[in-house]
Amino acid sequence: MSSRAAQSHNARDTHVHGLYKGLGQLHPSEILWRDRYVYLLEHGYKLRPRYHPQWRPSWLGTDIPADCCEDFVMVLEDIVLDATQIKTNHRVSIKVVSVASDEVKIGRLLSSREPRNPNNHCVPVLDVLPDPLSSSQALLIMPFLRSFNDPPFEVIDEVVDFVRQTLEGLCFIHNQGVAHRDCATRNIMMDGRPLFPEDHHPVNTQCGLDGTHYARQLSRFENPVKYYFIDFGMSSYFREGDSPYVLGAKGADQTAPELSNQIPYNAYMLDVYILGHLYETAFLQIYLGLDFLQPLIFAMTDRQPERRPSAEAALRMFYDIRRSLNPSLLRWRLRKRNESVPERVVYDTVSAAKVGFNIVSHITNR
Repeated sequence: MSSRAAQSHNARDTHVHGLYKGLGQLHPSEILWRDRYVYLLEHGYKLRPRYHPQWRPSWLGTDIPADCCEDFVMVLEDIVLDATQIKTNHRVSIKVVSVASDEVKIGRLLSSREPRNPNNHCVPVLDVLPDPLSSSQALLIMPFLRSFNDPPFEVIDEVVDFVRQTLEGLCFIHNQGVAHRDCATRNIMMDGRPLFPEDHHPVNTQCGLDGTHYARQLSRFENPVKYYFIDFGMSSYFREGDSPYVLGAKGADQTAPELSNQIPYNAYMLDVYILGHLYETAFLQIYLGLDFLQPLIFAMTDRQPERRPSAEAALRMFYDIRRSLNPSLLRWRLRKRNESVPERVVYDTVSAAKVGFNIVSHITNR
């Protein structure tokens, strides 16, 4: 690989993508998507040019480096792919799911229940199509989302808003009789459109639509985003009167003490633990100045599930904490625990100037 290509690769988001080194052949994981191209197009969803049945690499026969072309970007994920909904020109995600699982049923249930309720943070189900390649599978169509912590959080208020939205969302899910059971880091995402006014590439998410140049990015503080729970493949639905006790030791977060294939545990309390542990590992252990969240996290991650607060009780605890905070604290930047003293001085100075500018802008624009 040339030094130019290596530099370009290092600058990109490395999530679920690789650099193509061959002569224009699809990776085996991409071939199934190529085989669905025409079918999806007939149903109103267009995949990127790379997956067209007659795709020919755009860099062949030119002097353009392959990694400077959008159709050079491959996806090594054979379960989920981005597409464009033709009638709206909005990007969507298409996920291959088993028709034998409850994921479609629960996803539709949560998507249809009070969809305009601001506390509904369940990813909407836009469509469900039979998979033309397998009768045992379906294609779940959802809005395109990105990781909740990409780009990174910058100020304390952004973390507070994340905690609020996810606790409100968990309350909504539990009130519908559903326990997520895997609401860890990878299964909470955000609608990043407010942060990228010119959009971004669906795989090289730091880059523009061409997949090479960096995308202009705005701050969450001035452009709030909405967070969503995704992937209900491990979720359980309880009708009124059903016991919420379940078995199972799968899940991204394996630190919950109750996980067991032999001893039943409360699925709702597991969700509370997983979310509290996420707050601890994604924020408290990484940034300074968030100690006010410690009592909430301590309660949510109690080793004894029956001593944890319900989702609604945890939300009330959060509201009490939020009311006690000094508003000026919320505008201060997040300081990483591993910052050196010189770095902290520089970053604090920049942050103070930025906060002052934002305040003036808000006053001027009133």
